Amino acid sequence: YAQTYPSKPIKIVVPYPPGGFNDTLGRTLAAKFTEAWGQPAVVENKPGANTVIGVDFVAKSPPDGYTLLVVAFPFAVTPSLIRNMPYDTVRDFAPIALAAQSPNLLVVNPTLPVKSVGELIAAAKAKPEGLSYASTGNGSSNHISMELFKSLAGVKIVHIPYKGSAPAVTDLLGGQVHLMFDNVPNVLPHVKSGRLLALAQTGSKRSALVADIPTVAEAGVPGYEVTVWFGLVAPAGTPREIVQKLNAEVLRILAMPDVRERFLAQGVEPVGSTPEQFGDHIRVQMAKWAKVVADAGVKAE
Repeated sequence: YAQTYPSKPIKIVVPYPPGGFNDTLGRTLAAKFTEAWGQPAVVENKPGANTVIGVDFVAKSPPDGYTLLVVAFPFAVTPSLIRNMPYDTVRDFAPIALAAQSPNLLVVNPTLPVKSVGELIAAAKAKPEGLSYASTGNGSSNHISMELFKSLAGVKIVHIPYKGSAPAVTDLLGGQVHLMFDNVPNVLPHVKSGRLLALAQTGSKRSALVADIPTVAEAGVPGYEVTVWFGLVAPAGTPREIVQKLNAEVLRILAMPDVRERFLAQGVEPVGSTPEQFGDHIRVQMAKWAKVVADAGVKAE
């Protein structure tokens, strides 16, 4: 069966609207699968309900390797936010590969008189709930990033959720909110132009993309780490040989110079993993964020 796979078109479901890195990953894989295998691979965007619509569609698709799903950080967080999920994140999917990851940046409006994470914490402690932060919505990676920061730093900062990054960054630039965590491509141009100040990056070590910016942990909040990640999964029960064939092809694609260049231009580093490593990664992430969500009392919209 795996020898003849694929013998018909492959559908890659992206549970987000077009634009953004999830879409880039899906379209890159689709184009390269098509080139390699001579069968068309197409992206289908199925956004809605905090990604649940697209994810559930794949959970209930035949496990034959012809319907795949691009997943990201929220895949591991959503189960903690939404009761009565129509699928089980671990039981209903076969991990294929961790594909890419990226830090978020902690940025402040320069009118806020702080030049470091230490000064930000001092300012937040001096005026509890005097500062506000933007997010791209309840349960988003930047909301959860800040809730973990508040918890580890012991500060109170008011949450202002927006519908997406563009309006959040606009209000941050205008000074209507003081700070936010956001992904590198959304805010780095404003940091370079001096309209925002980057205090820290969220990974466990400095990303090559922003090597001059300290990590939050280095900057004075030990134990802090958030990495936004992206990968590919299939429905549970997909034959192991097909999972292995897809994994090998994804790793081959991630090593291509044109793919590395495209990803790095969007502030994302190609990674690669075995299916088993990606499965472990998803479970570790689910446990970590379940605790943060419970401690912070975060609810989905």
